[in-house]
Amino acid sequence: MTQQNVFSVEDYRRLAQKRLPKMVFDYLEGGAEDEQGLAHNRSVFQQWRFKPKRLIDVSQRDLHSEVLGKRQAMPLVIGPTGLNGALWPNGDLALARAATRAGIPFVLSTASNLSIEDLARQCDGDLWFQLYVIHREIAQAMVLKALHAGYTTLVLTTDVAVNGYRERDLRNRFKMPMNYTPRVMLDGCLHPRWSLDLLRHGMPQLANFVSSQASSLEMQAALMSRQMDASFDWQALRWLRDLWPHKLLVKGLLNADDAQRCIAEGADGVILSNHGGRQLDCAVSPMEVLLESVAKTGKPVLIDSGFRRGSDIVKALALGAEAVLLGRATLYGLAARGETGVDEVLALLKADIDRTFAQIGCADMASLNRTCLEPDGGAQSASVGPSRVKGTLA
Repeated sequence: MTQQNVFSVEDYRRLAQKRLPKMVFDYLEGGAEDEQGLAHNRSVFQQWRFKPKRLIDVSQRDLHSEVLGKRQAMPLVIGPTGLNGALWPNGDLALARAATRAGIPFVLSTASNLSIEDLARQCDGDLWFQLYVIHREIAQAMVLKALHAGYTTLVLTTDVAVNGYRERDLRNRFKMPMNYTPRVMLDGCLHPRWSLDLLRHGMPQLANFVSSQASSLEMQAALMSRQMDASFDWQALRWLRDLWPHKLLVKGLLNADDAQRCIAEGADGVILSNHGGRQLDCAVSPMEVLLESVAKTGKPVLIDSGFRRGSDIVKALALGAEAVLLGRATLYGLAARGETGVDEVLALLKADIDRTFAQIGCADMASLNRTCLEPDGGAQSASVGPSRVKGTLA
């Protein structure tokens, strides 16, 4: 596939699959159990259809939006993903720099291959930090590092009390560092560009744990197997709220009542997410709880999982989401063409959002609301109580 034939996120997915060894691509692509959740995350967007408005001046369109009280170029965030260095050398930095150029935030994962401090030194964009709580003392140390390094927002991930049953990774025996079995070595030989990058730059490490602190190897192993602190509860959330003085988001919610309580406990907003289908295979899509969560919280509701088109993003925004976090979409660009690929995917999605705005008769974010959509069969009812979103469904 030549660069001239790349027109969609799916095209970048195919390029990524060609460049990456099967074990690494499966880590990027795979979901939990039978992977029905992956398909559901994509199919759920068909529950809503656009209802365009005509004879509106859309000659000039403005995608600027306000996310957590800050004005940014478009309502997107590059979400937290781990082991990005296995997809492309210095993958975290490439994603962060692309986000900065696009005028949107980047969320560094606890499972990053670049440390909290190193990313802040090398990138001056709006940096957020995503926290996995494995050990409370380690978590506190990381939060304080992010605070001192100038990160503006803390994202607590709550949906990994135990690891999702990811059969692709189990069959491939995927872990870091990799086991160099004959099969793995043969696969590397069949993907020479990836292998040469690995030889030049070395095996990526979980940089936030490469220290003399508290059994680093044990913590890295726990993170790889998602052995999180399963005792983390509402009281622990209050402890974290007291520790972090800036914006705090709680990620991994699929229940509007949980979202409402997070706000009551001091969170500044929530991120609806089913972890991209990687944790519980039969979970609902975040889109299916978006309307109710917006109505019950009265605070910023962000969302991720399954977004591949600008039209997907516009649907979520019309239903009240303040921003959409990108996961695999930008990772496909990274794995295919590095930093340039991330730039291209973001530009593609921006153009897609802009085109959708023009097609449905919206000139800016302020004119986008639920009246732009019509439920198609199984979509949830709009009768979920008061909402900060303008308009009601016909």
